[in-house]
Amino acid sequence: MEENGTYSWTPDDQPKPPKKKVSFKGLTRRIGAVIVVMILFSMAGTCFYTVDDKQQAVVTTFGKVTDVTDAGVHFKLPMGIQQVQKVDVNVYQKIELGYDSDGNGRDEFNADSAMITGDYNIVNVDFFVEYKISDPVQYLYSSNEPELILKNLIQSQVRNVVGSASVDAVLTDGKENIQMRVKELVSSILEEYEIGLTLVDVKIQDAEPPTVEVIEAFKSVETAKQKAETVINDAKAYKNAQIPKAEAEADKLIQNAEYLRQKRINEANQQVAMFNAMYEEYARNPQITRSRMYYEAISQVLPGVEVYINTGSSSNLQTLLPLGSLAGTETNGGETE
Repeated sequence: MEENGTYSWTPDDQPKPPKKKVSFKGLTRRIGAVIVVMILFSMAGTCFYTVDDKQQAVVTTFGKVTDVTDAGVHFKLPMGIQQVQKVDVNVYQKIELGYDSDGNGRDEFNADSAMITGDYNIVNVDFFVEYKISDPVQYLYSSNEPELILKNLIQSQVRNVVGSASVDAVLTDGKENIQMRVKELVSSILEEYEIGLTLVDVKIQDAEPPTVEVIEAFKSVETAKQKAETVINDAKAYKNAQIPKAEAEADKLIQNAEYLRQKRINEANQQVAMFNAMYEEYARNPQITRSRMYYEAISQVLPGVEVYINTGSSSNLQTLLPLGSLAGTETNGGETE
């Protein structure tokens, strides 16, 4: 009340409403609801997993393998009930023995590449091995370090195969056979081990003697082999060129011999025919033929004497006839020509 008897009112003089008490029970419920929602979202996020096209996923329930899934989106139980391990099954992996493709030197890998051949020579052989995971369950649970097992197995079989081959085979023309034998041996042993790995390929990257002097010696041997092959090829070419000529000459000689044979046969047949004709004439007139043969024999025995034939006629005609007149020849100086 002021001095003039009036009353004045200010907001500060207004009576304040009573303060509401905070409800801890409701706040707890809200916080609990938020936590439950967050847990549900977290659980929903862990209930699904994705596998790409190069992988397979091994699902375990309370530590026991219960499923193997392929590429795609899959469901699993949350809260650690089911666990998922993804394995690259469609990826080719490599093992390098004796060298490093990343650029490191050979010196630190000499223990892997140095080998003794079957004829007690030392060579450095570099191998490139390609493999992939064939069974993800075996790969994860059948062994502790499957890649190390595979590497040791390859080293063992490589030394076994190289140790039974000659140094020439290792350095030159036997590499393909060595690769094939190593692959067969390692593949068969991997099937027995069941570590979930399969061998795809084995290749010899390089093979060379351990010292420069030996390398030069082998190069000289290779050069000599190449020269020998060249000489052999030249000899074969000469043989192939000469054989047709020799065959043609042989054919010519055979044809000539055949011609002479046929000629002799024809001549023999002709003489036989003449003899048969003479025999027929002799059979018809044996006396005349006998006399003729006698006169021909006399003319051959006495070629320089003029022979007269006594016909034995009782007439007044000349009984001595010159043989040359009968043969149709001319005489000169008492000699028959």
